[in-house]
Amino acid sequence: MCGIAGTYRWPDGKVVTDRLTEALAHRGPDGAGRYGHPVGDGTVQLGHRRLAIIDLSETGAQPMVKDGLALTYNGELYNAPELRTELESAGVRFRGTSDTEVVLEAWRRWGTDCLPRLRGMFAFGIFDERSGELTLARDQLGIKPLFLIRRGEGLAFASELKALAAATDGKLEVDHAAMVASLLYYWVPDSRCAYREAEKLPPGSWLRRRPDGRVDRGRYWNLRDVATEGQERARSGELPDIAAVVEESTRRHLLSDVPVATFLSGGLDSSWLTALAARDRPGISAYTIGFRAEDAKFEAMPDDLRYARQVAEQFGVDLHEIEIAPNVLDLLPQMTHHLDEPIGDPAAINTYLICSAAREAGVKVMLSGMGADELFAGYRKHLANTLALRYQRVPRPLRSGISRVVDRLPVATSRRGFRSVRFAKRFLSFADLPEETAFRRSYTMYDQEELLALIDPDLAGTVDDVLTEHADVYEDNNLDDFVNRMCLGDARMFLPGLNLAYTDRSSMAASTEVRVPYVDVEVVKAAFAVPGDRKIAGRQGKAVLKEAATSILPREIVYRPKGLFSAPLRAWMSRDLAPLVREVINDGELVRSGFLRRDALARMVAEDASGQRDFSKHLWHVLTLEYWYRGAISGSGQSTHNTA
Repeated sequence: MCGIAGTYRWPDGKVVTDRLTEALAHRGPDGAGRYGHPVGDGTVQLGHRRLAIIDLSETGAQPMVKDGLALTYNGELYNAPELRTELESAGVRFRGTSDTEVVLEAWRRWGTDCLPRLRGMFAFGIFDERSGELTLARDQLGIKPLFLIRRGEGLAFASELKALAAATDGKLEVDHAAMVASLLYYWVPDSRCAYREAEKLPPGSWLRRRPDGRVDRGRYWNLRDVATEGQERARSGELPDIAAVVEESTRRHLLSDVPVATFLSGGLDSSWLTALAARDRPGISAYTIGFRAEDAKFEAMPDDLRYARQVAEQFGVDLHEIEIAPNVLDLLPQMTHHLDEPIGDPAAINTYLICSAAREAGVKVMLSGMGADELFAGYRKHLANTLALRYQRVPRPLRSGISRVVDRLPVATSRRGFRSVRFAKRFLSFADLPEETAFRRSYTMYDQEELLALIDPDLAGTVDDVLTEHADVYEDNNLDDFVNRMCLGDARMFLPGLNLAYTDRSSMAASTEVRVPYVDVEVVKAAFAVPGDRKIAGRQGKAVLKEAATSILPREIVYRPKGLFSAPLRAWMSRDLAPLVREVINDGELVRSGFLRRDALARMVAEDASGQRDFSKHLWHVLTLEYWYRGAISGSGQSTHNTA
């Protein structure tokens, strides 16, 4: 796992590439390299920062240059051994044992046709000295990031947006549409970028820059097609063996020349991965988190530690427990910087602190249970939306009465929060809505009217654009299965936009690689071949996954209440962060610029403080957005709100 960067016919390309690469030093503390070659009246420059995982010798160093091809690569290829064997049988001679060289030789033999054959997580730039072409590519599911900027004849790319911002002297302009999207979702969708001039290479795609100025794009893998094929398999009665698929993926994800550990929350997904990994690597280390007792009590959080300890004891795992009692006033701006874009999920803090602790213990690679909830319908929103279909059959007068009663209930007192009331209020906010709108409301921060009341009125058209984009993505399928439609929407938006994004950025900030065995092309294919009624059975989410996991895990772990890889936000907002919230409302850049409206924010704070509504998540994200915006405008010299 590494940091990659480069320029193509960019002014001062060598100097800029060195700056890009240096900005990525945390992603690869084990080595650095740069390659340059003339192209037309300019040059191509490739930079690399190395985190050595496979082939720790110099034969794995990058950029890798061999027989007219130069590659800068960030990723792990889990089917590298098979591809290596196939290429060797075709006469290829390898210098070392790195998967980087496998990618380079696969490209030489098959070009872009090699991309769907690569099983792993990756982003890379490859330059052909003969043709003068630079091609950028990103993995099928968007696990690894790749940002780029095109200016005239020039192109620059990097693993992180902050690197591009630094290399352009802070002259990138904030995209206010991306900020609006971030307010809605609490993250920036993968289709948008926080700066106007920058873009993210879409998952499952490639981009080629030619010496004559032409730019070609291609898509080699599409989740929509995978879901359609899965539905056809399900109709034929061809159900996959989920246990076998997950076991095989986990085994492949253990491929490493350095120690591997796991995240272990005590929930189903991480417990299953840890148990499977422990069979291959006896005594493997695992890392888990707990919270200050008073915070956990205030938040009514489940005791995840008890379950994590049970799994560790049963499978001989070396468990490391980390108490999350952070100085959030210091960590908030730090995490905002690491995350590149305004992402308001406090789970990023957990990931960063766990990876930092693992790194201090000498661990470079972690396995995470990320992705199982999205693909197998494990979130409360999935079950809630299926329950909403039944709720809509309740007579309207009775529904109105229920809403009036729940609306009057408090979500918290000064001493504790009421999670069941919060869930009830949340459920009733979308239970009567049409399918796509209800699904969006079940996991986003505001409805349309609330969002319009919060931001500059001139951005009303932008709100329409953001909501239309969600509808377009959600409805772009031919699935007749409601549960799988939700899973497909999550796999295309929620997974790459939020969970994979914060996992990559917060783990790499700690110079640690996180692998996600559930977000694997073969697991994804299997997931969409499972009918929705096998994913949600009665009131049981992830039913098919739970059934498969019982082959190794005790039922107490498999069927326990869902854990939370989150943070005690209400406790933090009411104690540690209350003064900061007041400062941001009264004198924050978002309010002063006109992007956010002070009166709407003040109402939100008042309702949250009274215990009538739970706006802790909303206010946390306002703080992350504020800190991100301060950094963005100080870097660009911008000081005024511009909706143009």
